[in-house]
Amino acid sequence: MSRVLIVGAGLTGSLCACLLRRELPNKVNIVVWDKCRGNVCCPNLEAFLINCTPFYSFYEELLAQDILKPLVAPVEGMMLKEEEIVNYVTPHGVSSIVKHYLKESAGAEVLYDRHVTHIHRKDTGWEVCRKGGTPERFDIVVLTMPVPQILQLQGDVESWMGENQRRMLEAVSYSSRYALGLFYKAVTRIDVPWAVKYVSNNPCIRFIAIDDKKRNLASKNCGPSVVVHTSVPFGIQHLEEEKDAVQPIILEELKKVMPDLPPPDSIKCQKGRYSQVTRSVADCPGQMTLHSQPLLVCGGDGFTHSNFDGCIESALKVFEVLKSSL
Repeated sequence: MSRVLIVGAGLTGSLCACLLRRELPNKVNIVVWDKCRGNVCCPNLEAFLINCTPFYSFYEELLAQDILKPLVAPVEGMMLKEEEIVNYVTPHGVSSIVKHYLKESAGAEVLYDRHVTHIHRKDTGWEVCRKGGTPERFDIVVLTMPVPQILQLQGDVESWMGENQRRMLEAVSYSSRYALGLFYKAVTRIDVPWAVKYVSNNPCIRFIAIDDKKRNLASKNCGPSVVVHTSVPFGIQHLEEEKDAVQPIILEELKKVMPDLPPPDSIKCQKGRYSQVTRSVADCPGQMTLHSQPLLVCGGDGFTHSNFDGCIESALKVFEVLKSSL
């Protein structure tokens, strides 16, 4: 059996693991590594809606298990969208999708705090090195982390990467944002007529969600929460600053947008360096094979487009390559 390493426990990586387990159960030992220090590395201050086309069977599966639900809450300021696009919410967060796919990858070894630094060719496979750990050998390696992190890998990756491939990867760009979560006690009321608001007239704030209302999870025993995402220009301007220095600026701007918002019980601030893909690999191939034997392949929304459809498309393209090599 081939030992397959998937680097990155996000949507693309977890779905790749799920597809391998479902389609090739007797051919692979699956290992998933992620550099985060907790289980499932999806931002828990995600505010954006899941925009997707409902023709994938994956959505039917997630809807049947209440992992995805159609958006029914009122949205203010959303730009017009294509008719076939459907908006969904994840009642328990995007991480619930990742957890589902990892659970469906039964038997996969999922490990966190695994920061890959080097990949070397070793006999008929790959030797993968990580920070603070012993190198391990794999027959196949799948890279699903953000493209800039792929370019930072050391070892033999650079020598196997063609000049044209490198130029294509270097052309990929991401937006950067801050996310702020404001959490309230159960007795607090936030009286606004919307659950989600897109803001167009503030230099700092782009998106606000009354999160429990957006997810339709309002409860008498649990207080409301407000999630704020900054604009791309603000994120770029303050990207290298400490979160503690940026948080008061966001709060001050939030007062201008929601002057009647009560003081929160607690606040959490996150920085997303690779928030959304703004320019993907040319022609959106879904994957890029850096070496065929042994297989070293890249995937993720940087190879398609930055939404749920993009992650699914990439996982399917990567799986096609994996299937043909096993």
